[in-house]
Amino acid sequence: MQKKIIVFDGVCNLCNSSITQVIERDKNNQYVFASIQGETGKKLIIERDINTDLIDSIILIDPGVAYYTKSTAAIKVIKSFGGIYSLFGVFEYLPESIRDAVYDYIAKNRYKWYGKKNACMIPTPELKDKFLD
Repeated sequence: MQKKIIVFDGVCNLCNSSITQVIERDKNNQYVFASIQGETGKKLIIERDINTDLIDSIILIDPGVAYYTKSTAAIKVIKSFGGIYSLFGVFEYLPESIRDAVYDYIAKNRYKWYGKKNACMIPTPELKDKFLD
């Protein structure tokens, strides 16, 4: 099984915190990560012809299947943890335009609310194999 790739904003504190949460809950070891700012992240975006003006933080790439953005990507990741997290699937029944409006509002304000780093997160040696850059 090819691993799913989460492309994220590597300088965003909220995004980095979210990636840490994914790592902790990814019991099936199904995800690897690439920052939007890194070479691998940029390459993945170009290969899929993703308009980064429309994407403001997360892209979930399911190799051989598709890629997902914004609220759809977030919901798919959260649901994949199973258990109580499966309940987040209920949000998929909301129109994507409404979900993405909420997502965009948070994404637009994430630096103001949560702060920003000067450089991308450097993974610990134990986590290095989970990051593509």
